[in-house]
Amino acid sequence: MSDPRKTVVLTGASRGIGHATVRRFSREDWQIITCSREEVPVECQRDPNWTHHITADLGDPDSLAHFLQEATEILDGQAIHALVNNAAISPKTPFKERLGILNGDLSDWRTVFELNLFAPLALARGFAIPLRKGKGCIVNITSIAGHAIHPFAGSAYSTSKAALSALTREMAVEFAELGVRVNAVAPGEIETSMVGPEYETLIPRIPMHRMGTPEEVAGAVFQLCSADFGYVTGTEVFVTGGQHLY
Repeated sequence: MSDPRKTVVLTGASRGIGHATVRRFSREDWQIITCSREEVPVECQRDPNWTHHITADLGDPDSLAHFLQEATEILDGQAIHALVNNAAISPKTPFKERLGILNGDLSDWRTVFELNLFAPLALARGFAIPLRKGKGCIVNITSIAGHAIHPFAGSAYSTSKAALSALTREMAVEFAELGVRVNAVAPGEIETSMVGPEYETLIPRIPMHRMGTPEEVAGAVFQLCSADFGYVTGTEVFVTGGQHLY
């Protein structure tokens, strides 16, 4: 691969916040390498900046290793300028009941942590050399649920996101030695396909009295990867409409 554009690697790209973030980087003319468990929508396959998509389940160590190997071959020694760890899972019961401490199987917790915490850690380590070459940055997508009890997000998801916030701080210190910045974006209630009618009850708790959009989260992610934020590392940006203040 030989391309003068900056390159971003992004996980969980097929929908929601991940898909909006791909579109934002594409508008800024970055080259985009992505992965998700699904193929990208047909209309997005015509995006000339979205050059590579690898189907992978990052919650499976073998599939994650395959993604790292294939992406490394695509890069062919070239730099990465941004890594966005967006892929995550938040399982529910068959009746869409919140999974708490007492009503969930421990195997579900391991599944959640494998994707939500260990995958970002493994990808940061796996892409450390190309990130160093690009003097790049890492953005971890955390959540408001990692900072306060959430009525719908399960306990495993919330604690995995809290752990990812802590990992972001640890990574920021270690990766600074490589010239790589590490930050996080913590979305609140964002209008995606995962949000049901029950989320309307949360709007009165949001000072801005509305849900956010995937594009607003994507904008925060992109700005953290820009030169304007070149002296910012170890920070978590709350894209919550002020909900995290309560």
